Amino acid sequence: MDIRVKICGLSRPEDVTAAARAGAVYGGFVFFPKSPRAVSADVAQTLAVDAPVGLAKVALVVDADDALIDEITTKVPLDMLQLHGKESPERVAELRARTGLPVMKAIGVSGEDDLPAIDVYSQVADQLLIDAKPPKDAVLPGGNGLSFDWRLLQGRKYWTKPWMLAGGLTPENVAEAVRLTGARQVDVSSGVESAPGVKDAAKIDAFVAAATGQASVTG
Repeated sequence: MDIRVKICGLSRPEDVTAAARAGAVYGGFVFFPKSPRAVSADVAQTLAVDAPVGLAKVALVVDADDALIDEITTKVPLDMLQLHGKESPERVAELRARTGLPVMKAIGVSGEDDLPAIDVYSQVADQLLIDAKPPKDAVLPGGNGLSFDWRLLQGRKYWTKPWMLAGGLTPENVAEAVRLTGARQVDVSSGVESAPGVKDAAKIDAFVAAATGQASVTG
């Protein structure tokens, strides 16, 4: 099955290598200090430069100001920006123009009332990330290991931009999530870790295999 996988929160060279070797299409670097997966622009630069050819490099930022955006995009060879905060549609369009990079906007979902935002942001973003809405007291806007009712997305194939499913995905449930939602792209972070911020190569392999349907073939 042609499912594209993103492994987010990469912070070590071996994790980048593991993601690429497993067949992930995207590798994400987190530029949010409160996250256990956060990296500096200098660290991300080294990881991105040394990344295997073919792995698209994505910078995850949360309500970043222009100074941080400029530092990241100047130092790190990136393929995409992922906006995971409360960025307005106007800010999405502004950063897309400022950086010249494709922009993916994360949208938190917990119920039907959250779905209209997907249509709004599809007018300005190149891709959408449909994630579980974090609890009100959550420190992190994502990477909390939470999922939402995937049935909310059933049959919704009319969105005009490519979208990616995130939130609480693991090697054990990603195949079911893909089946229920029809997602063609999936994102994982905490679901392939042995500890917060520490990726597990075996879990990455298992996740990609399950997402793409290889698990049923290889056993």
